[in-house]
Amino acid sequence: METPGCWKCGQVPHDSLFCKFCNTLQPPAADYYRFFGLERRLDLDPADLQARYYRLSRLVHPDRYQKGTPNERRFSLDATAILNDAYRTLRDPVARAEFFLKGEGLEAPPGKSKHVPPELLEEVFEVNMALEALGEGDAAVRPSLETALRKFHSLRDQSDAELAALFAEYDRSGGRGTLARIRGALDRRSFISNLIEEIEQGLMHSCPT
Repeated sequence: METPGCWKCGQVPHDSLFCKFCNTLQPPAADYYRFFGLERRLDLDPADLQARYYRLSRLVHPDRYQKGTPNERRFSLDATAILNDAYRTLRDPVARAEFFLKGEGLEAPPGKSKHVPPELLEEVFEVNMALEALGEGDAAVRPSLETALRKFHSLRDQSDAELAALFAEYDRSGGRGTLARIRGALDRRSFISNLIEEIEQGLMHSCPT
C-alpha cells in the first residue's frame, strides 16, 4: 500500500504519528504496534511500553492542540483514544496475544471458551455437580470446591508459563504452527479462567450469613 503524504505539507512521512518534514500530527494508525512504533512481537518489555505510553500521552494530549487546526484537534482526540486502548491491550499478555492473533486471522471462534478441554472433562463434571449441590444448600461440598479452585488457579498459572514460552518461540522463529499452539493455549486458559470465576461466585454466594 502506498504511504499517504502529510496532510499539511504534502511530503511522504515515515511510519509515525508526526510528519518527519514538518512535525505535524498525522492521522493515528489503528494498529497498536504501529501506533507505538513497536516491532510486531508477542513478548514486550513492560517498562519500555510504559515509557512510550507516557511520552505519547504528552505529545498527543488534546490540551496541546486547543489552538491547532481542526485536523490537529481531531487527530489528537483520535490518537488519545487509540493510545489508551492500545496500552490496556498491549500491557496484558493475554489481551496482547488475542490482538496479535486476530491480526493473523486466528481470532477465537464465538463460544470457543465454553468448550471443555478433553483432559479436564471429569474434573469439570465434578465441579459442576458440586456447584449445583452448593446452590441447593449442601455446604458439605465447599471443601472439594475450594480444593478444585486452588487446582484451577495452578493450572492457569501453568497456562501463563506455557504462553510465555510460546511467545518467545514465535518471536525467535515465527511459524503458523506456533501461532496455532498459542491459539489453543489461549482457548484453554480462557476456559479455566471462566471456571475459576464460576467457582468463586458459587462459593461467595453461598457464604453463611
